[in-house]
Amino acid sequence: MPSPTNDVPAGLAVPEALPASVLADGTEHFDVVVVGFGIAGGCAALEAARAGARVLLLEKAAVHGGTSSMSGGHFYLGGGTAVQRATGHDDSVEAMVGYLMASTKNPDEEKIRAYCEGSVAHFEWLEDLGFAFERSYFPGKAVIQPGTEGLMFTGNEKVWPFREQVPPAPRGHKVPVPGDTEGTKIVMDLLRTEVEKAGVEVRYETGATNLVVDGDPAHAATTGRVVGLAWKSFDRTGVVAADGVVIAAGGFVMNADMVARYTPALGSKLFTLGSTYDDGLGIRLGESVGAALENMEEPFITAPFYPPSSRCKGIIVNKEGRRFVAEDSYHARTSYHVLQQPDAVAYLIVDSEHLGEDHMPLVPLKDGFETLEEMEAGLGMPAGALVETVTRYNENAARGEDPELHKHPDWVAPQTAAPWAVLDLSLGVALYAGFTIGGMATTVDGEVRRADGSVVPGLYAAGACAANIAQDGAGYCSGTQLGEGSFFGRRAGRHAATVSPASR
Repeated sequence: MPSPTNDVPAGLAVPEALPASVLADGTEHFDVVVVGFGIAGGCAALEAARAGARVLLLEKAAVHGGTSSMSGGHFYLGGGTAVQRATGHDDSVEAMVGYLMASTKNPDEEKIRAYCEGSVAHFEWLEDLGFAFERSYFPGKAVIQPGTEGLMFTGNEKVWPFREQVPPAPRGHKVPVPGDTEGTKIVMDLLRTEVEKAGVEVRYETGATNLVVDGDPAHAATTGRVVGLAWKSFDRTGVVAADGVVIAAGGFVMNADMVARYTPALGSKLFTLGSTYDDGLGIRLGESVGAALENMEEPFITAPFYPPSSRCKGIIVNKEGRRFVAEDSYHARTSYHVLQQPDAVAYLIVDSEHLGEDHMPLVPLKDGFETLEEMEAGLGMPAGALVETVTRYNENAARGEDPELHKHPDWVAPQTAAPWAVLDLSLGVALYAGFTIGGMATTVDGEVRRADGSVVPGLYAAGACAANIAQDGAGYCSGTQLGEGSFFGRRAGRHAATVSPASR
């Protein structure tokens, strides 16, 4: 990688594409080379090998897993999976398509339809790795199932207006591991076994540094085919030739320069959800050959205030004492709207009947108040604003209604039992956590696109360095990253295998 100039911060430096002349006679050649052994890269490598390709999988860390292994194990799947059927939840491909089309900022119908139509088969493919999603349902409002329950609502399917457009169905399938972290590790361990059985050559502590193109590297952003890559392992370097390269090297949440450029809110006292290697290099490798980038300015940022689920019956207001989001929204949707408020300040007001035990210390208790007037003054809100907001809400809630923001009736309850608690949802106070969503533009088969819509021949992307279904926090559903990473990773691997002479 070239040294950054004074004008380009190190974290934004784009590695130079190398000419095909670096691939001397006798250079190692693979049909497919995959960069990154998280869920997307592992699935890509496995499918490419099963399609008959000779596959090399490079992983910069000393072990497999990537950021995927740190996650709780949600896969967003639907259309009538075995878990949905076993727990009595009707779902269809069309309902799943309809919901994702309605809740996604700029939906790509081709990708959404492919994902939904292939969802049940993908569910079965995952279980064929050697585990089973528990045939059980968790009915509560939580960030993730507390036990090993196999299914729960993890999006905004029951939130207005989506519940009126499409019949709601739960699609958050969790692996059978209790708790909210490292559940995906069992999937990654099984995937590693299958990758090895399929004959994939895995090299750890080895990262890609540059792409190799068959045209003039000076014009790599507009012409030329990717025909290999350069790699580095400690002080050793080398090159490898490939008919197809799949980049699945994670997001950029650990790259301070990229965060500052694209998603500055992620640099604001946040807990970053990622591994050391989520440095955006995969995205910058794509840029070196003209990859278009999408949704780079849209991070996933959240500070869940539930469980306990009773808090969803409370009221969220901004610094002016006004409600702005339905409190039954998925926690990332709520946080997305918090960040749009003046100074990103927001409070959850909940009475003593609904406060419950403090299960989610991410959102701290700011204070307690005996009267609404004291609360309004204590929070420095315009005189009368909060009292009016709470009074109007309580009057409607007494009738089981929320005509203002259409909160689901299940979560509508008057907040009248003094004293009232105020939990601080403000950015910089609540412990927000986040990761990046944006990445390289791709086709439904993972081919990397340039700005003019053409593909970069020989280059694919999947996982957190590719842009697919997940586009922003407002429409995000837990399980989308693992779901689309594994699904489109598989498609990228299969398609990359078809460009190999050995697989034609």
